[in-house]
Amino acid sequence: MNMTDAGSRCPCGTGLAYGECCGPLHTGERRAATAEQLMRSRYSAFAVGLADYVLASWHPSTRPATIELEGDLVWRSLDVVGLSGGGPFDAAGTVEFRAIWRQGAQRGVLHERSRFARENGAWYYVDGELLPG
Repeated sequence: MNMTDAGSRCPCGTGLAYGECCGPLHTGERRAATAEQLMRSRYSAFAVGLADYVLASWHPSTRPATIELEGDLVWRSLDVVGLSGGGPFDAAGTVEFRAIWRQGAQRGVLHERSRFARENGAWYYVDGELLPG
Protein backbone atom coordinates (compact mmCIF):
# COMPACT_ATOMS: atom_id res chain seq x y z
CA MET A 1 0.00 0.00 0.00
CA ASN A 2 1.44 3.42 -0.87
CA MET A 3 1.17 6.51 1.32
CA THR A 4 -1.81 7.95 -0.54
CA ASP A 5 -4.03 4.89 -0.17
CA ALA A 6 -7.09 5.91 1.84
CA GLY A 7 -6.51 3.14 4.39
CA SER A 8 -2.81 3.77 5.00
CA ARG A 9 -1.68 5.77 8.02
CA CYS A 10 -1.55 9.51 7.31
CA PRO A 11 2.01 10.90 7.12
CA CYS A 12 1.06 13.85 9.37
CA GLY A 13 1.28 11.74 12.52
CA THR A 14 -2.28 11.91 13.87
CA GLY A 15 -2.59 8.13 13.74
CA LEU A 16 -5.66 8.40 11.49
CA ALA A 17 -5.94 6.83 8.06
CA TYR A 18 -4.98 9.11 5.16
CA GLY A 19 -8.56 8.90 3.83
CA GLU A 20 -9.94 10.28 7.13
CA CYS A 21 -7.21 12.83 7.75
CA CYS A 22 -5.28 14.78 5.11
CA GLY A 23 -6.58 12.96 2.03
CA PRO A 24 -9.93 14.83 1.90
CA LEU A 25 -8.10 18.16 2.25
CA HIS A 26 -5.71 17.23 -0.56
CA THR A 27 -8.61 16.37 -2.89
CA GLY A 28 -10.65 19.46 -1.95
CA GLU A 29 -13.48 17.45 -0.37
CA ARG A 30 -13.16 19.61 2.74
CA ARG A 31 -11.15 22.51 4.13
CA ALA A 32 -8.85 22.57 7.13
CA ALA A 33 -10.78 23.68 10.22
CA THR A 34 -7.70 24.92 12.10
CA ALA A 35 -4.21 26.24 11.40
CA GLU A 36 -2.75 23.03 12.84
CA GLN A 37 -4.85 20.90 10.51
CA LEU A 38 -3.66 22.94 7.53
CA MET A 39 -0.04 22.66 8.67
CA ARG A 40 -0.37 18.88 9.03
CA SER A 41 -1.96 18.63 5.57
CA ARG A 42 0.88 20.68 4.07
CA TYR A 43 3.45 18.40 5.73
CA SER A 44 1.61 15.40 4.26
CA ALA A 45 1.52 17.08 0.85
CA PHE A 46 5.31 17.50 0.99
CA ALA A 47 5.63 13.88 2.10
CA VAL A 48 3.55 12.47 -0.77
CA GLY A 49 4.70 14.95 -3.43
CA LEU A 50 1.63 17.14 -3.92
CA ALA A 51 3.25 20.43 -4.97
CA ASP A 52 -0.06 21.81 -6.30
CA TYR A 53 -1.64 21.49 -2.85
CA VAL A 54 1.36 23.13 -1.19
CA LEU A 55 0.99 26.12 -3.53
CA ALA A 56 -2.81 26.32 -3.25
CA SER A 57 -2.62 26.37 0.56
CA TRP A 58 -0.03 29.19 0.54
CA HIS A 59 -1.35 32.72 1.11
CA PRO A 60 -1.42 34.67 -2.19
CA SER A 61 0.57 37.54 -0.63
CA THR A 62 3.61 35.31 0.03
CA ARG A 63 3.10 32.41 -2.41
CA PRO A 64 5.96 31.73 -4.83
CA ALA A 65 5.10 31.38 -8.52
CA THR A 66 6.25 27.75 -8.54
CA ILE A 67 7.64 25.15 -6.19
CA GLU A 68 9.71 22.07 -6.90
CA LEU A 69 9.72 19.24 -4.41
CA GLU A 70 12.94 17.27 -4.12
CA GLY A 71 12.12 13.72 -5.18
CA ASP A 72 14.79 12.09 -3.03
CA LEU A 73 13.83 13.97 0.15
CA VAL A 74 11.91 11.71 2.54
CA TRP A 75 9.87 13.25 5.34
CA ARG A 76 10.01 10.78 8.24
CA SER A 77 7.92 12.24 11.07
CA LEU A 78 6.19 15.34 12.35
CA ASP A 79 5.89 16.65 15.90
CA VAL A 80 3.76 19.70 16.69
CA VAL A 81 5.43 21.41 19.65
CA GLY A 82 3.36 24.57 20.08
CA LEU A 83 0.19 26.36 19.03
CA SER A 84 -1.09 29.92 19.38
CA GLY A 85 -4.52 30.84 18.05
CA GLY A 86 -5.45 29.14 14.82
CA GLY A 87 -8.78 27.75 16.03
CA PRO A 88 -11.94 27.44 13.95
CA PHE A 89 -13.07 30.97 14.89
CA ASP A 90 -9.65 32.71 14.81
CA ALA A 91 -8.36 34.84 11.94
CA ALA A 92 -4.70 33.98 12.56
CA GLY A 93 -2.54 31.41 14.27
CA THR A 94 0.94 30.02 14.65
CA VAL A 95 2.09 26.42 14.72
CA GLU A 96 5.55 25.40 15.85
CA PHE A 97 6.70 22.02 14.60
CA ARG A 98 9.70 19.77 14.11
CA ALA A 99 9.84 17.62 10.97
CA ILE A 100 12.47 14.92 10.58
CA TRP A 101 13.80 14.30 7.07
CA ARG A 102 16.26 12.10 5.23
CA GLN A 103 17.93 12.72 1.88
CA GLY A 104 20.35 10.01 0.85
CA ALA A 105 22.87 9.64 3.69
CA GLN A 106 21.90 13.00 5.21
CA ARG A 107 19.40 13.39 8.01
CA GLY A 108 18.05 16.49 9.65
CA VAL A 109 15.28 18.34 11.42
CA LEU A 110 13.25 21.24 10.11
CA HIS A 111 12.15 23.27 13.14
CA GLU A 112 9.78 26.08 12.20
CA ARG A 113 7.22 28.45 13.67
CA SER A 114 4.68 28.94 10.89
CA ARG A 115 2.14 31.75 10.62
CA PHE A 116 -1.32 31.13 9.20
CA ALA A 117 -4.25 33.36 8.24
CA ARG A 118 -7.91 32.47 7.73
CA GLU A 119 -9.75 34.31 4.96
CA ASN A 120 -13.25 33.60 3.66
CA GLY A 121 -13.35 30.43 5.77
CA ALA A 122 -10.09 28.99 4.40
CA TRP A 123 -6.76 28.72 6.22
CA TYR A 124 -3.54 29.66 4.41
CA TYR A 125 0.13 29.33 5.24
CA VAL A 126 1.64 32.84 5.34
CA ASP A 127 5.30 32.32 6.24
CA GLY A 128 7.59 30.65 8.71
CA GLU A 129 10.52 31.37 10.98
CA LEU A 130 13.23 28.73 11.05
CA LEU A 131 14.33 27.82 14.58
CA PRO A 132 17.42 26.02 15.83
CA GLY A 133 17.28 22.20 15.52
